[in-house]
Amino acid sequence: MNELSTETSPYLLQHANNPIHWKAWNEATLEKAKTENKLIVLSVGYSACHWCHVMEHESFEDDEVAEVMNSNFISIKVDREERPDVDAVYMKAVQLMTGQGGWPMNVVLLPDGRPVWGGTYFRKENWISALEQLQELFKSEPEKVVEYAEKLHAGVQAMIPVGNTEEGPIPHPDNMKAIIEKWARSFDDEYGGYARAPKFMLPDNYLFLQRYGYQENRPDILAITDLTLTRMAWGGLFDTVGGGFSRYSVDMRWHVPHFEKMLYDNGQLMSLYAEGYKRTKNQLYKEVIEKTLAFVKRELTHESGAFYSALDADSLTAANHLEEGAFYVWEKQELKDLLGSDFELFATVFNINETGYWEDGKFVLIQTLPLNELAQNAGITEEALRHKKHEWEKLLFAEREKRQRPRLDDKVLTSWNALMLKGYTDCYMALGKEEYLNAALKNAVFITEVMWSPEGNLWRTFKNGTAKIEGFLEDYALTAQALIRLYEATLDEKWLTYARQLTDYCLENFYDEGQQFFAYNSLKGEKLIAPHFETEDNVIPASNSVMANVLYTLSLLYDNSHYEKIALQMLYHILPSLDYPSAFSNWLNLWLSLSEDNRELAVCGDKAENAIKELNKEYLPHVIKAGCMAETDIPFVKNRFVKDTLMFYVCKNKACNLPVSTIEEALNDVKPKY
Repeated sequence: MNELSTETSPYLLQHANNPIHWKAWNEATLEKAKTENKLIVLSVGYSACHWCHVMEHESFEDDEVAEVMNSNFISIKVDREERPDVDAVYMKAVQLMTGQGGWPMNVVLLPDGRPVWGGTYFRKENWISALEQLQELFKSEPEKVVEYAEKLHAGVQAMIPVGNTEEGPIPHPDNMKAIIEKWARSFDDEYGGYARAPKFMLPDNYLFLQRYGYQENRPDILAITDLTLTRMAWGGLFDTVGGGFSRYSVDMRWHVPHFEKMLYDNGQLMSLYAEGYKRTKNQLYKEVIEKTLAFVKRELTHESGAFYSALDADSLTAANHLEEGAFYVWEKQELKDLLGSDFELFATVFNINETGYWEDGKFVLIQTLPLNELAQNAGITEEALRHKKHEWEKLLFAEREKRQRPRLDDKVLTSWNALMLKGYTDCYMALGKEEYLNAALKNAVFITEVMWSPEGNLWRTFKNGTAKIEGFLEDYALTAQALIRLYEATLDEKWLTYARQLTDYCLENFYDEGQQFFAYNSLKGEKLIAPHFETEDNVIPASNSVMANVLYTLSLLYDNSHYEKIALQMLYHILPSLDYPSAFSNWLNLWLSLSEDNRELAVCGDKAENAIKELNKEYLPHVIKAGCMAETDIPFVKNRFVKDTLMFYVCKNKACNLPVSTIEEALNDVKPKY
């Protein structure tokens, strides 16, 4: 029988009424496969995945498919967001077999869990045929199946980074210049992002490039970043009506998105646009921040302060058909009826023409010119057009609210919450809005009180009042990173203390001395067919790269040479791999932190809180900030508090200048000297 009705994952619950005898990934299920000597069908997806829904409808709701799967296989459904470790290990096998990956991911395993065959989306006939052939082969010539599984298993294990104890000096960060030059040639000069489709946002890439362009005085690199941020904000990828970004664009122009909205994208993009706003004071970036955080508050926030995971790509049309993007797109007549005499100007601003056309009479709004140019062409002031645009968007929002909403994935994931916590904190620092700080603090309390067990481990996921599944490295690393940023925003030491405690827990439970990297799963937890070491940045930075940056920051604040050694040893092993920097931008960020331009800044005194708030409005990606409003034991700021005095200490390589007493002097001392 289908056992998924007892699960909490919205994705697993979507499959609870399938005729397939689905089971969850757990010890009992895996043991059952061994005991009955049955092949396992492992099917992995997530709730906002369009093609997962298609395969469910075509195959997993079908009685003929159910007959084949139920007769001969143990069938396991996995939500990749709950179990990214299971997903990562078997995705390596699928990539070895097929040369590509994606979701849904469907893999057939031996009873002991080793993969023998797999792929992504399959049509019903192909799926049935493949399963029947595999079952027949397993019955008649099991040794052939086992032999292939052994080879594939060896291939998966060969993808583990080779550990060694070799040590050496880190090359000077100036050596990254050649890497950046090569990288710069891969960008789209017209629309930003990479010159290919589909276009993913990869915010960590632009956080690094923005920092590099600023620190190394490279206007050309900053121009790449600003072009990308502007075009993403203008495109259909950004929901200008309701706020929030979709997952990626299917075309080169950021126009037609894959419509699901993921918390992890929006959290990271808030950090990116906040940093961009601090550097440029571009009003478009501010508008993106305000709209997106309004969307997160309205649609992705639980009353506890926790954040939900995603909104689906698909929603019901007026005719009750489930279609991708149905909630977000517009027909021309519909817009004419809504906008009346303003339609022509609206159509010019948002390209209700060939440029904005998608399919089936539907348009996805896209802006292609700056507002001042559009206003000039229309013979009105920019301010008047800005007001009109705001009113149009309110009108469209009200109309859109009458439609059937996309489904919500309301599970709470610790690592994704940490990304949004950092995003809110960064936006508070950039714009100074207390509302943003309050949301960040409320979420930090939720993570530290609900998702952190008394035994010291973080939980991965929360739903219906219950936290479960032991956390993975990304949960710890991203939470520690977010709490360090929250300390930087508030100077409340408890957040820094928590970040250090989580880091120490990882050193004890995740760090592999032989590999000299952190394993993705706790070394004391469940063992999969091969360990996973996440070292390449993707749509979320690699958990090892985040951990390395966290360790380096804490090494300076706590004067801890052990943290520094581990962080730099990881970087040392990674540097030879930096031939395609888009997968290593967060490692490049750590490398750049070793340049002579980097500074640490301590703000100490009764009024340090106000001073840090002003400093945090400045774009200073190369400065680690700390401070105190009373006596403290944190080594970097210890013995620097003097009552009724405000002092700024600028330090470099653990050596500090004489303190200065004004923000202006401190900024003058920390800004790069070109």
